[in-house]
Amino acid sequence: MLRLSARTQYALRAAVELAAAPGAPVPAERISAAQHIPRRFLDNILLQLRRAGLINSQRGPDGGYWLARPAAEISLADIILVIEGVTQENDRFPGVSEPLEKVLGALREHQNHLLAEITLAHVAGGSLPDLSR
Repeated sequence: MLRLSARTQYALRAAVELAAAPGAPVPAERISAAQHIPRRFLDNILLQLRRAGLINSQRGPDGGYWLARPAAEISLADIILVIEGVTQENDRFPGVSEPLEKVLGALREHQNHLLAEITLAHVAGGSLPDLSR
């Protein structure tokens, strides 16, 4: 059961917006308006993504943001990892509930695999891979 913070959801939406607009830099104002992301949140998110090397930026009247790599090379997991960081699952289940650890571990592994497989290009292009597996 993946729970993404609002910050992470905003980061994913901003990254998809950049993926959908290849070419010229995209101003933060345009991303904010298109994705209904509060500008203050967006500025911090873009800084975080830039420091992680996922996006580039340029100042000035023709400035803005763009992906540092092709959208097909940036997965949803890449964005989530930058914003959320690595989480440690410390849940231990005693006694008869111990098998739940394996079930929840397998669920996390499946989620991680799925998010690593889906790229910004998939989402921006509306062509998701087969998610039924």
